[in-house]
Amino acid sequence: MHIEHLSKCLVYAKILLKDGAAKVTCMAWSQNNAKFAVCTVDRVVLLYDEHGERRDKFSTKPADMKYGRKSYMVKGMAFSPDSTKIAIGQTDNIIYVYKIGEDWGDKKVICNKFIQTSAVTSLQWPAEHIIVFGLAEGKVRLANTKTNKSSTIYGTDSYVVSLTTNSSGKGILSGHADGTIVRYFFDDEGSGESQGKLVNHPCPPYALAWATNSIVAAGCDRRIVAYGKEGHVLQTFDYSRDPQEREFTTAAASPGGQSVVLGSYDRLRVLNWSPRRSIWEEAKPKEIANLYTVTALAWKRDGSRLCAGTLCGGVEQFDCCLRRSIYKNKFELTYVGPSQVCMIFNAGELTLVEYGSNDTLGSVRTEFMNPHLISVRINERRQRGMEDNKKLAYLVDIKTIAIVDLTGGYNIGTISHESRVDWLELNETGHKLLFRDRKLRLHLYDIESCSKTMILNFCSYVQWVPGSDVLVAQNRNSLCVWYNIEAPERVTTSSIRGDVVGLERGGGKTEVMVTEGVTAVAYTLDEGLIEFGTAIDDGNYTRATAFLETLEMTPETEAMWKTLSKLALEARQLHIAERCFSALGHVAKARFLHETNEIADQVSREYGGEGTDFYQVRARLAMLEKNYKLAEMIFLEQNAVEEAMDMYQELHRWDECIAVAQAKGHPALEKLRRSYYQWLMDTQQEERAGELQESQGDGLAAISLYLKAGLPAKAARLVLAREELLANTELVENITAALIKGELYERAGDLFEKIRNPERALECYCKGSAFMKAVELARLAFPVEVVRLEEAWGDHLVQQKQLDAAINHYIEASSARCSIKAIEAALGARQWKKAIYILDLQDRNTASKYYPRVAQHYASLQEYEIAEELYIKGDRTKDAIDMYTRAGRWEQAHKLAMKCMRPEDVSVLYITQAQEMEKQGKYREAERLYVTVEEPDLAITMFKKHKLYDDMIRLVGKHHPDLLSDTHLHLGKELEAEGRLQEAEYHYLEAQEWKATVNMYRSNGLWEEAYRVAKAHGGANAHKHVAYLWAKSLGGESAVRLLTKLGLLEAAVDHAADNCSFEFAFELSRLALKHKTPEIHLRYAMYLEDEGKFEEAEAEFIRAGKPKEAVLMFVHNQDWEAAQRVAEAHDPDSVAEVLVGQARGALEEKDFQKAEGLLLRAQRPGLALNYYKEAGLWSDALRICKDYVPGQLEALQEEYEREATKKGARGMEGLVDQARQWEQAGEYSRAVDCYLKVRDSGSSSLVEKCWMKAAELAIKFLPPQRSLEVVRVVGPQLIGIGKHSAAAELYLNLDLVKEAIDAFIEGEEWNKAKRVAKELDPRYEDYVDQHYKEFLKNKGKVDSLVGVDVVAALDLYVEQGQWDKCIETATKQNYQILHKYVALYATHLIREGAYSQALALYVQHGAPANPQNFNIYKRIFTDMVSSPGTNSAEAYHNWADLRDVLFNLCENLVKSSEANSPAHEEFETMLLIAHYYATRSAAQSVKQLETVAARLSVSLLRHTQLLPADKAFYEAGLAAKAVGWENMAFIFLNRFLDLTDAIEEGTLDALDHSDFQDTDIPFEVPLPAKQHVPEAQREEVRDWVLTVSMDQRLEQVLPRDERGVYEASLVAASTGVQALPCLITGYPILRNKIEFKRPGKAANKDNWNKFLMAIKTSHSPVCQDVLKFISQWCGGLPSTSFSFQ
Repeated sequence: MHIEHLSKCLVYAKILLKDGAAKVTCMAWSQNNAKFAVCTVDRVVLLYDEHGERRDKFSTKPADMKYGRKSYMVKGMAFSPDSTKIAIGQTDNIIYVYKIGEDWGDKKVICNKFIQTSAVTSLQWPAEHIIVFGLAEGKVRLANTKTNKSSTIYGTDSYVVSLTTNSSGKGILSGHADGTIVRYFFDDEGSGESQGKLVNHPCPPYALAWATNSIVAAGCDRRIVAYGKEGHVLQTFDYSRDPQEREFTTAAASPGGQSVVLGSYDRLRVLNWSPRRSIWEEAKPKEIANLYTVTALAWKRDGSRLCAGTLCGGVEQFDCCLRRSIYKNKFELTYVGPSQVCMIFNAGELTLVEYGSNDTLGSVRTEFMNPHLISVRINERRQRGMEDNKKLAYLVDIKTIAIVDLTGGYNIGTISHESRVDWLELNETGHKLLFRDRKLRLHLYDIESCSKTMILNFCSYVQWVPGSDVLVAQNRNSLCVWYNIEAPERVTTSSIRGDVVGLERGGGKTEVMVTEGVTAVAYTLDEGLIEFGTAIDDGNYTRATAFLETLEMTPETEAMWKTLSKLALEARQLHIAERCFSALGHVAKARFLHETNEIADQVSREYGGEGTDFYQVRARLAMLEKNYKLAEMIFLEQNAVEEAMDMYQELHRWDECIAVAQAKGHPALEKLRRSYYQWLMDTQQEERAGELQESQGDGLAAISLYLKAGLPAKAARLVLAREELLANTELVENITAALIKGELYERAGDLFEKIRNPERALECYCKGSAFMKAVELARLAFPVEVVRLEEAWGDHLVQQKQLDAAINHYIEASSARCSIKAIEAALGARQWKKAIYILDLQDRNTASKYYPRVAQHYASLQEYEIAEELYIKGDRTKDAIDMYTRAGRWEQAHKLAMKCMRPEDVSVLYITQAQEMEKQGKYREAERLYVTVEEPDLAITMFKKHKLYDDMIRLVGKHHPDLLSDTHLHLGKELEAEGRLQEAEYHYLEAQEWKATVNMYRSNGLWEEAYRVAKAHGGANAHKHVAYLWAKSLGGESAVRLLTKLGLLEAAVDHAADNCSFEFAFELSRLALKHKTPEIHLRYAMYLEDEGKFEEAEAEFIRAGKPKEAVLMFVHNQDWEAAQRVAEAHDPDSVAEVLVGQARGALEEKDFQKAEGLLLRAQRPGLALNYYKEAGLWSDALRICKDYVPGQLEALQEEYEREATKKGARGMEGLVDQARQWEQAGEYSRAVDCYLKVRDSGSSSLVEKCWMKAAELAIKFLPPQRSLEVVRVVGPQLIGIGKHSAAAELYLNLDLVKEAIDAFIEGEEWNKAKRVAKELDPRYEDYVDQHYKEFLKNKGKVDSLVGVDVVAALDLYVEQGQWDKCIETATKQNYQILHKYVALYATHLIREGAYSQALALYVQHGAPANPQNFNIYKRIFTDMVSSPGTNSAEAYHNWADLRDVLFNLCENLVKSSEANSPAHEEFETMLLIAHYYATRSAAQSVKQLETVAARLSVSLLRHTQLLPADKAFYEAGLAAKAVGWENMAFIFLNRFLDLTDAIEEGTLDALDHSDFQDTDIPFEVPLPAKQHVPEAQREEVRDWVLTVSMDQRLEQVLPRDERGVYEASLVAASTGVQALPCLITGYPILRNKIEFKRPGKAANKDNWNKFLMAIKTSHSPVCQDVLKFISQWCGGLPSTSFSFQ
């Protein structure tokens, strides 16, 4: 890169301001390159356009105006990606985001602000809404302008000195004051580079830049260090010995990442990345006098300009491009590097424009714009015969190179490489392409031959020598030179001890520059060899020959002779070519060319001109190139037929010779043929002889010769082509025998097939593996052999490694063994989808062992979901878990593991894996594993073990927040022990243990740090305490100065006194605060007093001017004499207090008389009164009060009464005594009040007596109103202590009847309550009874309640769930009550699902015709017909119960008002259905009634509006199937399947009713809410229906009777006549009717007799029960010939 100084944008008038240098603190270019912002020490942001003209400015603002506008500096500034906002980072702990708008002069407003805990030191804006910044406390944080919130990315303990991003903005680097450089990725873009601490730089890396291939850091040690992607040192540039160099202050990388500029003092240093050598090369530094220190650098986004800000306020602008031009009046083209073309890149398209031409040279699509991945050659070394040579090589993708001819606009080569390409370059002529991949392998691609050759397996440097095709490269410690690139295997190597850094050619020599240590060594190349190449390129072959003749024969020179020979022949310089072949030792070619040269020379001498144009010379040159046809053409053009024939004969090319003779009609043609045949036979070329005979039409001779030559295949071909030869059996047998002997089985098979011998043909085809022909033959002749042949064909293809082709043949073979072979072949051919398809068709046992192999393939492709499914199919779930684990997909692995493994096994698996990750240093991955199995403690232990305390704290805070403080405290102690005090401080403070932090710094003598922590975290006084201890450690004047500086001198004196450090306090007061001395004496006296040193304390009190305190001290210690002495001597006012104190002492000793005397001496009678009260000596208190303070006597009396009340029993006794006194004195009202004040003090008898006494006195002596009040107070209190009778008696004394009754009721004395109500006020009798009922209810005494209120008792039974007791009790009541509770019980049972018990209830108690019961009956009926297991003989009694209950109900309905109502008709129908079900169950118990049971099931179908339709059709279908009625069974079961589908779909709309037209089976039926038949049975029916549907004999129609309608239909559709149903079968009665007495009841005579006969033969009790019911229902049986007994 080249930089040129343009101009100054900004120059400060004053070099130095008041506070220091007027430096530029930060600068930034906008993303759209239109704006340039500069901020200086005056905190004003200046905005410039791209030409350096100032267009706008605005002032920044402080975080808090109270600190002033100069309280901060701007340390970081960046434009937003849309260039409409600027972020400003300030040292007053804040970031402001200003919206500056799109146009100059737009209003500037603050749109975001982010307050921080410390100063902002650096700032970047890498992506939309994301601002990254560093803080003085060491944290790197992220601010989101969308949410207006900030968060910490990572934290360190060291000041952030620099911050930069990579070229994509998706990674950040931070430099810290301790030299640490930390890397963090938002997205590593697939690079796999690590995050976290990258390197420790020797000094703070103030100059930090992230280039494409490395990281460059520099600082105050005057060294520039380039680090690799993982932190290893690549290069070091050491200027520490340069006296002119100063520290490096800032750095910037170009937008493309190929250059880095570093600023120091008066100088900019430029580093350029060399992709060939993979190192940084230093360009000439840019030195500017009086520039002073460079404080900021900013590079324009298009890379064309660099701006440098200086300490003195200047901004220097540098142009970083070579040239600018305008393209199509639309684009300004900026050339930032030397080139013959301009490259325009826009939206993934590269357009090339050649200098001097207004048209585009070419355009291609590529995403790779790195200059080392594009190579253009434009006529750089012109060659003869080539007017334009313009070629472009570029990357299509990371592994594919395309080469384009720009002149013709077409692709001349595409190279697909197996590894990523990181460098490429065409040679100057555009014929060769060099490229290197990421594995540092160097490849050469020849564009003309499209051949690729790897010429070096480790290449760290490569370059074409300018002006030639010589190549120089470095392979570790070897210098490799290819002087002749046409022979890449010929390489000259020499050893070197350093790195190649460049190539210099000039002054007639070429040198390779190598750095060996600190010195540069030049290795000179062989200029002669380079010169040979130049001569060749120039076409001067004579000079090249002369040069080569001076060289010894080496591999390099041999390659050059070959190249020259080729070129000389092409240029027809035959003498030079002859010399070349002589030098190479090619004697034949040299001799042939020598003869050719003699001919040419002779022709030249005889005829003049170029002898090389003579036809013989041209023909011989064609012969030399083996182009005999061209030579023949040349001869024949000159009519030199003999010479052409001689040429062919000399070469033994008889065919061409004869062809020439034949074409020219040469007379020696036949002779030639004979000679040719004889020659062939002499040289034993029977094959050629046979071909000759064949061409002449002699088939037998040809075959004979073919067989003799051992070529039976040719003989067979000839026979097959000629029908006449096939008739020769012996000949054919000879040929087939020869073919079989030669193992040419396929041709033998063709011959056998031709002669119609298929057995031998098939045998030969199989032996010859000609399976296609074998299969085709077998299809016609031996069909049973086809399967075997397909398998054999597959086996053969597998042996031939044609696994893909074998798959289909194994499938065609269609056997279990071949299926396995097909699977193996598919796997071997990597036809994974086909393998899965085949496996899915196999049984589980066969397929399970192959699924994992397919799964492994999909796992390798990272198609984990497919792989998981395959592993599971193969019963290898554990492998699926391992796959997810290896891929780092812990959540999927855990989810799968929890499905198939025990939790403890999952934990063991994950913990083991996590431990392995931990060993590899993959702590985050290990953490995820631990947390997945809920073992965060192991992750915490891991982080602690590796001292990753931030992660440890993060996990503790997340999983054990209650232990977070303890953890911080523990870490603080550990770090303190290790001497890492700053880190320990952080953890102590997080644990809210600032005292531990202060003590840590104190113990280490770091008083300033201790003071800082205490002040920041210890509350209002903590820092004062620390300052005090600090001062105390200093002592004397130093302590005074320190405390004065901190403004804590007076506070320290107080603190010293508070902490009994009186010597230090006296010292401080003596030196600086003399007015504090008395106060210290006083506090010292107090201290001495506490220590029991009373005499010393007395002296200190007096020195402090506080004698009264001394008096009080002696009073407190009851040293009355001393107290008196001091008081009289120093404080006479205290004498009275001494007397009072002495009196207190007497009181404590219970010497009340002495105390009284002392207090009266002290004139304190009030105190004496209080002391007597406190001692409970109320009589003495009253006496003192009466004598000395009579005004308080009445109040004292009231207080005495209150105290008595509070004291409980002892007090109560006093009150009782007082009450008695009032009573005796006739003060009855006061006596009553006194008695009423007595409360429960543990003696209820005393309380009762007092309250009764109060009531008695009130009734006797007080007015009625007052006595009523007293009784109303005493009554509830007596009730409260359980004296209900006493309370009632009091109430009765005052005629309070209701209150007396309530008292008896509360005392549960019901008889007394009833008696009082009855005798005194009968109105309350019902009141008492009602309460008595409620009492019995609440107590649950139902049996007692029955006698009082039977309905209430029954309701209580219902509430308690005692249904049996309820029904039993109700049975004893009237019919209406009984059936009310029967209905309640039945409803309860139905809700519980016990319909059978509800039915039994009505069987026992009858079914009344109450309309409110109708829903119960219907529900019992519905539950019964819907329940499973009722289609059996065992269900008879249930059906009989239902039938009998419904019969009872119908009989009752006939007698009720509901007779003939719709409900009555519905219940009659239900009765008929129940009768059919009961009769069916009875018939199922007798074998000969099987058809009767079936007919009943069929008859029930006409009632599907009341029955579950799916269940009814299912039972009818099974019954019909059981008796062999397959037509009916098929139709009914098919209908059943339609109904099950309709239930699933939730609608009957799709049902087809065509099978049931003209029947009485209803179409409109309720859709069942659920399936009534289990899935397994439904599947059995579905299978049977599918099977039967294929039976052609089956008629899918219902059977018809003599009416021409469905035989079970009661209604004839044609006439509308309705027949009666048979009571036995439900079928219509058409003839032989037996009628019963009850109208509408009849039976078919045949069925009736059959039923009677079955009863006679089987004696079935259930069938007898059916007859008994019919007799009841129908009014008797038609014949008495059968007895129920």
